[in-house]
Amino acid sequence: MYMTTIGFIGGSGIYEALGLQNTHTIEIETPFGEPAAPLTVGEVGETGREVIFLPRHGTSHEYSPTTVPYRANIFALKQAGVTHVIASNAVGSLREEISPRMLVIPDQIYDRTKHRTSTFFSDGIVAHQQFATPYCTELRSIVTDVAMENTAADIDIVKDGTYVCIEGPQFSTRAESEFYRSQGWDIIGMTTIPEAKLAREAELAYVTIAGVTDYDVWKEDTQVTLEEVLSNAERNQKAIKSVLTAVINTIPAEHTCACHTSLAGTINTEKTAIPDSTREDLDLLIGEYISEDTTGGEETG
Repeated sequence: MYMTTIGFIGGSGIYEALGLQNTHTIEIETPFGEPAAPLTVGEVGETGREVIFLPRHGTSHEYSPTTVPYRANIFALKQAGVTHVIASNAVGSLREEISPRMLVIPDQIYDRTKHRTSTFFSDGIVAHQQFATPYCTELRSIVTDVAMENTAADIDIVKDGTYVCIEGPQFSTRAESEFYRSQGWDIIGMTTIPEAKLAREAELAYVTIAGVTDYDVWKEDTQVTLEEVLSNAERNQKAIKSVLTAVINTIPAEHTCACHTSLAGTINTEKTAIPDSTREDLDLLIGEYISEDTTGGEETG
């Protein structure tokens, strides 16, 4: 069992919407540089449950979906002791029945990004992890159950779906949007990749609550505008806050799941071949798996 520490990755300013109390900030330097912003630590709700908040795009939204320091963000949360990450994302809908201002808790991802580093293991070390189920099953179950029961907030919830992640920062062309719909995918956004992959490599339970802001451009005579996205994202904040507060107070103080040991048996590089600098940089992630009393060099087919 692990003592649970909850991290939240969201848009800048949402911690004010959450009503975090007794806050302080933590400056963290990682082997992958600085995260998008200092971490804000605060308490949520009457229970005073601690949450560590990180604005994905920086305090002034200065990072595009491509330039977000994803590796530094996830590594910083790991360094701060986070075990469970709940993220929020603004997304477009690819389904008539999934309308703006609804919340979606996706269970699958399709990666259409092109220019992002999606692994910590690229400098003299290789790890092959399972990613068939990209969001933590146990944490997603908790979030979904709490969200579906949260009827007092009059929130429309979609409890599963496929999130297609595009590079951005431009929105889709109409041809792209129609293609994504033809594949049966449900929502479209720009930020769950590589966040979900890196969280898995860092052995963090990870789930996202996606707030629908628009219908992308597949509907006839529609265009996505920043004004529309920001307006609906602001309205979605209240719903996300309601769900998130309830979830934070529901996650057990001690909890374990397969995500917390997801690196076991996945490192395919002989321990003696791993550069010292890589060992040092990644010790937080791999230390227990490459120590002298463990076996390494697992083969993959």
